[in-house]
Amino acid sequence: MTEASRHGGQPSPPIPRVRLVDVAREAGLSKTTVSAALNGTGRLSPEVRERARETARRMGYRPNATARQLRAGRARLIGYVVGEFAATPWTFLESPYFARLTGATAATALRRGYAVVLLPAGSLQSEWADLSLDAVVVADPVADDPVVESLLAAGIPVFTDRSVEGLPGAYWVDVDGGRAVRETLDHLREQGARRPVLVVPDSTTRFHTEVYAAHREWCAAHGLPERGVRVAEAGNGPVVRAVETALTAEGPERPDALLVVAEASPPLVLEAARRHGYEVPDDLLVVLVSEDATALHTEPPVTTLSLRPEAVAEAGVEHLVAVLEHGRREPAGTLVPTRLDVRGSSVRPSA
Repeated sequence: MTEASRHGGQPSPPIPRVRLVDVAREAGLSKTTVSAALNGTGRLSPEVRERARETARRMGYRPNATARQLRAGRARLIGYVVGEFAATPWTFLESPYFARLTGATAATALRRGYAVVLLPAGSLQSEWADLSLDAVVVADPVADDPVVESLLAAGIPVFTDRSVEGLPGAYWVDVDGGRAVRETLDHLREQGARRPVLVVPDSTTRFHTEVYAAHREWCAAHGLPERGVRVAEAGNGPVVRAVETALTAEGPERPDALLVVAEASPPLVLEAARRHGYEVPDDLLVVLVSEDATALHTEPPVTTLSLRPEAVAEAGVEHLVAVLEHGRREPAGTLVPTRLDVRGSSVRPSA
């Protein structure tokens, strides 16, 4: 039976919205006292504050979001864009790194009173230009990203990577990709590797550009040939095929270490190595830039270079709050250290 049939063919009347004055009357307090209790302000005893909050919960009171926005002068909405995936919006959530970065950004922002809105990167004007966004997070922008340029031109604060360092209205959080790669290659060399090969996305993001340059410089500094395969597309299929290409050399050119910067499933990378006749770690040392938890459960467990997405999100939201809540205007940024989690895949027993 529908609501309309229970009421003689008429829809049931809407439930009246509980007002602040209703809560105050029920709790036996003034409207000002209840407002202060719910907003965490004022000098109230713990008993009075809890009485007001419990009454509000019991009555189903919800603050008027529109009124709060008008008082605060902002909507408390933060846009979130992944620049590297502009051509294929939303597929970034298939990446363990971006899934964790996105979730951590949303959770951290919500704790500070902001909601995160996921946005497609490729259509700034048509889909979301009219949204009341207080700021926009642009994760991994590509070189000369039009989204970043458009937002800055519109006067909207942008939080992104170090490529915007020094630009008015732009704030950054980043990792030192070059240093991370050099330290990882040093680890492989200490384990006896002399023919490392790099698998890296064919990407113009700052991080991947730094990775490629650091690999080239490291090889030159150690008198080693530069061995690398670029991956044109994201996803397990293209990356595994690139890994197989990297492992096809024979004889003295046969790789003895593999550093995969393009995200891929650790079990699939190990399986690709085995299909080509490699035993890990005896014949081939393996390190993946990855946040994939399966790396802990493979045989052997896979060494991973973590870009620490939770720490990146925390630092980014701190910058955001400093700008939106405390009026910071000068450009600022934070460099987050990476973490190399050494496991069995990159430790040679005889090294």
